[in-house]
Amino acid sequence: MAMALDFSGLEPASLRQHSYSDPAAHWEPQCSFPLPKVADLDGFQKAAVDLLKPAHGTTTLAFEFQGGIIVAADSRASMGQYISSQSVKKILEINPYLLGTMAGGAADCQFWQRNLGTRCRLHELANKRRISVAGASKLLANTLYSYRGMGLSMGTMIAGWDETGPALFYVDSEGGRTKGTLFSVGSGSTYAYGILDSGYKFEMSVEEAVELGRRAIYHATFRDGASGGVASVYHIGPQGWKKISGDDVSELHYQYYPPESQASAPDVVEEQPMQQG
Repeated sequence: MAMALDFSGLEPASLRQHSYSDPAAHWEPQCSFPLPKVADLDGFQKAAVDLLKPAHGTTTLAFEFQGGIIVAADSRASMGQYISSQSVKKILEINPYLLGTMAGGAADCQFWQRNLGTRCRLHELANKRRISVAGASKLLANTLYSYRGMGLSMGTMIAGWDETGPALFYVDSEGGRTKGTLFSVGSGSTYAYGILDSGYKFEMSVEEAVELGRRAIYHATFRDGASGGVASVYHIGPQGWKKISGDDVSELHYQYYPPESQASAPDVVEEQPMQQG
């Protein structure tokens, strides 16, 4: 049951005056905004946080295939029902061989993945070799585990190529870490999974894999109101990552469903006369 918030008693209190000449006097900071007069202050604060908790929305995906890894994402940022931006970069370039995706709180993902990039570079300088994808994802998971329960909101994928080949991990803000070959994260992920499950084959060419990722992001943005903007697609190979395309999803709609094909479809189906037996 949701707690009823009582904001009574928040009128500015009179400022307390203390004598500095009396060493026994307890000094309290003067504040015009006193604490609310509630019996359960902790419960009041938790209810206030839940009341103001923003809704998140995005669509990101990544999958392995014979030619490496495809990483794709949309670019829309939302604040509840309000679209705050259409040009957010949700695929973060950690180093030339590592990519991270953003889902959840934009500030959380950007800060901790840039921090991960710094730590990966320090590892490279100290050990004279690039960090593995497994090692980078473990660094991020350990960091997020130490901050669990403190309000972080992250559902990210770490994808890259190291000495063992391509690797893909999912890491969340609770410190969870899962290795896999195909992931989709965000409010539009269920729609993206529908396209990926029907079209995914490990033996795809790079062009086929790029098109599958682009189409999955488009269909997710078409059905999910919190996803949209630009569908960006990256390919990770032995030489590192490369951005393949960044297409506006509204233009992709007319590419996949041209107006000519829609206009040619009959609006009314004529009834066929019944044949006498």
